[in-house]
Amino acid sequence: MNGSGTDFLQLNIGDAPTGGRADWLARRLRLAIADGRLPVGSRLPATRTLAGELRVSRGVITEAYQRLSEDGHVAGRGRNGTVVVAAPVTVRPEARTQPPPPPSSLFAAAPGTDIFDAFRATPARIDLSPGVPDLAAFPRTAWLRAERTVLKELPASAFGYGDPRGARELRVALAHWLARSRGIRADPDEVVVTAGTAQTLTLLGRVLHDDGIRAVAVEDPGALGARQHLRNAHLDTPPVPVDADGIRVDALETTGAPAVLLTPAHQFPTGVVLGGRRRRALMRWATERDGLIIEDDYDAEHRYDRAPVPALRSLLAEHVLYAGSVSKLLAPALRIGWAVAPPRHRDAFVAAKRFADLGSAVLPQLVLAQLMESGALERQLRLLRGRHRRRRDAMIAAIRTHLPDAVVHGAAAGLHLTITFDAGLRDTDLAAAALLRGVKVQPLSWHGQRPHRPGLVLGYAAPTDTDIADGIALLGDAVRDLA
Repeated sequence: MNGSGTDFLQLNIGDAPTGGRADWLARRLRLAIADGRLPVGSRLPATRTLAGELRVSRGVITEAYQRLSEDGHVAGRGRNGTVVVAAPVTVRPEARTQPPPPPSSLFAAAPGTDIFDAFRATPARIDLSPGVPDLAAFPRTAWLRAERTVLKELPASAFGYGDPRGARELRVALAHWLARSRGIRADPDEVVVTAGTAQTLTLLGRVLHDDGIRAVAVEDPGALGARQHLRNAHLDTPPVPVDADGIRVDALETTGAPAVLLTPAHQFPTGVVLGGRRRRALMRWATERDGLIIEDDYDAEHRYDRAPVPALRSLLAEHVLYAGSVSKLLAPALRIGWAVAPPRHRDAFVAAKRFADLGSAVLPQLVLAQLMESGALERQLRLLRGRHRRRRDAMIAAIRTHLPDAVVHGAAAGLHLTITFDAGLRDTDLAAAALLRGVKVQPLSWHGQRPHRPGLVLGYAAPTDTDIADGIALLGDAVRDLA
């Protein structure tokens, strides 16, 4: 008789000797428990189910389970079935393991491509990392309500493959959102939903490289992560100095780069706003040289002490690729972003998205569209602005008390502050000393390609007021010890 099998542990009854099927099955299950394929707490299939899949009598399965029960490996739990309760003791050769590197080693050398993975995985009692909103304030109730609404009305066809540009419902909602909040006029067909700004930069990098472009100028200091994504696309990233009015367009011109990545509404990490005169100079550069401006509008919605700044895309659509995401609005874990590309790159950008993943997951897009169109996202933003403002004020007050010699930059908007020092210390040494005290911060030098004053980039949106006060006090102790 041909053997029958089951997906469960890829068991094939044809491998069992005639007359010894229960013993064979018991050995296979015991081995799976020992090697971890059936971990403690996992449930075995019902005897009737496994017997039907293997096409054997139920008595064979019952006898095998009984042997495991007598060995103490499984136990019957009534309606919960038969559960693994203990694994056989196995003697394994002693592995030679290297002790983990000390946390301070994060700052011992120039940051590599995996630096942010290592940084996030490093434990700390107080995390003052930049880049995240108040994750505890994620609107779980509103999200669940929107999700139920979406699933109740969603046709079966919506569970199939969709448009690589993203769900039309979200692209329509984004067009409305950008018009209301950023003054950008965009047709929904011009919007492409991505897996965050990181993917936007990766896709654009491929498009530009295929178009013969080999360099994208970047602000200096400027976001290390963005620079890494561009370099991963085999693009050079010549640095352009940033001063109190934003990027120096005269220095941009000397690089010869045909494209530039900017954070004009709230420069990362300095927090300056691109001034009006610089904006006009930048638009002249783009028009006269047919240049491309990549506008990373990463946290423009979070502003406290100044009027909103118009998006560059609203002023020069033909030369600006606009990028945004919900990472600073809701949570990075959602991995939802968007891009509005200029006409000359639009089709190639959509093609890059298509071949990357056929389009982002649709269900979260539809839920986000529901939040946007219902007004729930704007209500969440108003709540966050008040909370973030209070935490920013708490951080500034703590800096004045414990770091009186530090200069604060970029306090009018965003989710982070940058502080700089005149003292002759290395900011990587200060970050390492802070981590030894249980406080996680990013050194400003990570985000620069040229020498700068030592400093730290401090996030204030996620930690509590108490953690902010305690963390800055510990930073003060570290500065004094290094002086």
